Amino acid sequence: MTTGYTVEQLRAAAADAVRAPSLHNSQPWRFRLVDGGIELAVDPRRRLPATDPSGWGARTSCGAALFNLRLALAVAGTPATVRLRPYPGDPDVVARLVPDVPRRPTPTEQSLYGAIARRFSNRAPFWPDPVPADARWRLGEAARAEQCWLELVIGTTAVNAFAEIARSAHRVLERDPAYVTERTRWIRSEPSPDGVPTAAGGPQSEPQDLLPQRGFGGRNRAPGRDFEPEPLVAVLGSSGNTTTDQIVAGEALQRVLLTATDAGLAVSMLSQPIEVPAAREALRLSLGRFGTPQMVMRIGFGQPGRTTPRRPIDDVLDLPVVR
Repeated sequence: MTTGYTVEQLRAAAADAVRAPSLHNSQPWRFRLVDGGIELAVDPRRRLPATDPSGWGARTSCGAALFNLRLALAVAGTPATVRLRPYPGDPDVVARLVPDVPRRPTPTEQSLYGAIARRFSNRAPFWPDPVPADARWRLGEAARAEQCWLELVIGTTAVNAFAEIARSAHRVLERDPAYVTERTRWIRSEPSPDGVPTAAGGPQSEPQDLLPQRGFGGRNRAPGRDFEPEPLVAVLGSSGNTTTDQIVAGEALQRVLLTATDAGLAVSMLSQPIEVPAAREALRLSLGRFGTPQMVMRIGFGQPGRTTPRRPIDDVLDLPVVR
């Protein structure tokens, strides 16, 4: 049994971990090696005070990075035992991973790992083809595997009711000048290792759109390329809303996203109803669910696209000092 991870193992696993999604592609994570264990922490310098004042988004993003980290280590034959929030006095440390008994990766782990490099947020309109029942089942199972739930919003009435909640939350956010200014700062019209490239921002919103779109400077859409009239909307939730619940929700989110990618599906995220507390509660009540909604996704079949850039690995590592 391995006594500890090495710097080389940390670097290799972190290279996959950083492919996780984050609000505005802010990449709010850091990785370090301490006494043979890999630790993942929120980077306080990359928080979004206007968009994410509670830190929910940063913790969820780090949870998604944690799932990638777990996958990478498992596929390398060096799976980890994970302890969430290991230091009560240091709440920014999300998790500590130490080596477990070496084993071969499972077929599911290998499939999900293969999807890491292909996953991206597809903000363009999707094709009208429905998502098959078996794929919907797989997405629900992915959430349950990480102790979360996934509710699919089905039917015109339910989708329209959700859309009203989402549009209301979007209007609340857009009335905040600090929120708009912060989002604008993360739009990238030139090559950059972080932020949202305008080419990945999706088309500009139009009055007929059912669901709200963040203004990331996308281009005008081609004629006839409106968004789907009845999208498949999925709400991911957890049993509670503690700091630990948010980290676990991030792990479940990434497992759902990778499962969707492996199934050939496209996904975009709609976090506006989560960012506004009143909208989040209205969403929970509309679903009749206990627990807390943590993310909303639009799922379907989309056009090919590209992953967004990531910072160099050396920018996110705190390597041990050799004396």
